[in-house]
Amino acid sequence: MIMRPGQQLLLPANPLFIWFSLVAALVVNMGMNMGLWGRAAWVPDLLAVVLVFWSVHQPQRIGVGVAFAFGLTMDVQQGALLGQHALIYTVLGYAAVFMHRRLLWFAVPTQAVQLLPLFLVVHVLEWLVRMASGGTFAGASSFLAPLIEAALWPLISVLLLAPQRRAPNPDDNRPL
Repeated sequence: MIMRPGQQLLLPANPLFIWFSLVAALVVNMGMNMGLWGRAAWVPDLLAVVLVFWSVHQPQRIGVGVAFAFGLTMDVQQGALLGQHALIYTVLGYAAVFMHRRLLWFAVPTQAVQLLPLFLVVHVLEWLVRMASGGTFAGASSFLAPLIEAALWPLISVLLLAPQRRAPNPDDNRPL
């Protein structure tokens, strides 16, 4: 792949780090659902953001199947309609893999702006599935979650790309 001017050459992603970050995001998501806010509509879905990140940066390793498995896990943990989060995460994974080549050409803040409609569409899909199964609309505060998820994108990008940015053996004589 041709790199943008000024873009840093990254080390290969460690598969253990990828899976650790996904499981950590799952645990944080579960903690946020059980914690102080409960299941507030404005709380962002951190696992969705991390799944999109790895689907964009490592589409060969993390894709639709992994997203489906994590979605089923979230459905069981929340006691939601079985398949609700699985559908949402699968759509997210597919869309992220579909747009990963184009998305990586842009700077991180621009990526967040481009991912905002994706997060919004997925939340609308989640609300439609919930209402079709007899639930109620969560209210206007539920429109904050996609905005917060898009705002978290630069922070997640910096944190999850940090291990790949370090030099394996720094040396003054080698440019890489």
